[in-house]
Order: sequence, then structure tokens, then C-alpha cells
Amino acid sequence: MSRWVLVSLWAVTVLGCAGGSTTNESSAPVPSAPSMAPEGGTSSMAKSPDVYQVEFDTTKGKFVVEVHRDWAPNGADRFHQLIEEKFFDQVKFFRAVEGFMVQFGIHGDPAVSAKWREEMMPDDPVVKSNTRGMITYAKPGMPNSRTTQLFINYGNNSNLDGMGFAPFGEVISGMDVVDSLHKGYGEEPSQYQPQIQQQGNAFLEQAFPNLDSIISAKFVGAKADDAAPAEATDKPVVDPVPTQPE
Repeated sequence: MSRWVLVSLWAVTVLGCAGGSTTNESSAPVPSAPSMAPEGGTSSMAKSPDVYQVEFDTTKGKFVVEVHRDWAPNGADRFHQLIEEKFFDQVKFFRAVEGFMVQFGIHGDPAVSAKWREEMMPDDPVVKSNTRGMITYAKPGMPNSRTTQLFINYGNNSNLDGMGFAPFGEVISGMDVVDSLHKGYGEEPSQYQPQIQQQGNAFLEQAFPNLDSIISAKFVGAKADDAAPAEATDKPVVDPVPTQPE
């Protein structure tokens, strides 16, 4: 499959070499988020339930994600926190590539996006593989740098496992809805991540009007009040130099 590759880690949010298509898994583009060094402070997350479910209502219908905390504890805790805060409501699916993945998680309000870009969390060991239907955090090429961007695998992307992409849940119903999300723009919107971060949905609605979006995301399994109290932890120090080639 032909996939676009990185022009700039910040602008395109993929890793690899610029230009052309590739069939080499080691150089294929991967789901990634902009590289942002933290400014210090602490990040606190409540411990999520061991297993919980979230229903996404989208412009194409509904799908349900089941999260398993033992697959990726930090990822599961952050996802639970984001659902509690209704972070994903009105968020766009800005990157969808047939046979590869669909990516989302930049808030429609630039002020909210700016806040969360500093809330980096520690990496999780990769326990499950990035197979079809698995949901995983995107990240730049540096350790302990995940924030809010996610992707759902359309195909078997096990080549991402060795790069540290740790699935924390899977789509257990409505995968046909995920498959139907608009793919007409492919990689193109992800070349404009600075504009998306700075202008939010206003930019996407003007430049890419056919993108699908999340209407709401809510718990349908374990309830938010089942979580343990939050524990403050020091935010990890992040090496500002990407550890993978740009």
C-alpha cells in the first residue's frame, strides 16, 4: 500500500524518510504526535478500573472500545481521565488511511489542546500487538511523550509493536463504523497539525469539510466513580531529541 512519509515530525506527525511510497515496514509511516518538551510540574491520573467500556457516537454511527488496564496501565488511566472530562466530544478524525489506521485526539478548542500538550505520560511496555481493531496512543519519537492522540488499527500493524506503540484496548463492536470513517483526505490533514493545534475545528471545517467527527464519548461499562483516587507523580523528563529518524 502506498503511504505518505514524513516531511517534518511536527507538521506531518509520522516517522520515516521524506517522499514517495514504501512497502518496507521498517520505513513505513507510523501514527505519531508533535514533539513537545514538558515545562515541569506534575501530572496526576486516577487509577482506572481493570476493564471498562466506552461508547463513541460519531457522524457515521456508534462503536464501543473495551479497555484492559493490564495491557497498558498508563494509557488506560489517561483514557479514563479523558472520557471523564469529555475531551473527545466534537473531536475530528483527521487522518484516515485505508488498510492502515484512523487517528484522532486533537481537541477542537485550541486552548484545551495547549493544556494537554504538556500532560505527557510515561510509556507502557507493549503487551498486545497492533492488530485490527486495537486502539493505541500516537507519539513522537521520544520516550514518555504520549498525551491525547490515539489511533485505531485498520489492519495488522504489528511492525509498530517494536517501536513502542502499546495498545490499551480494542473495538469490540461497531468496527464497520470505524471502517466507514471518511478516508478521502488520507494523510493530507496531518500535514497541517500546527494549524489544527492553533485553530482547532475551525481550521478543519474550512479546509477539510468532509472529515467525520466524534459527537460524544461515554462510559458504558465500569463507571467513572469506580476509579481510585488520583495520585500525583512527577512528570517524566523527556529527551527533546527524537529517538527515531525523522
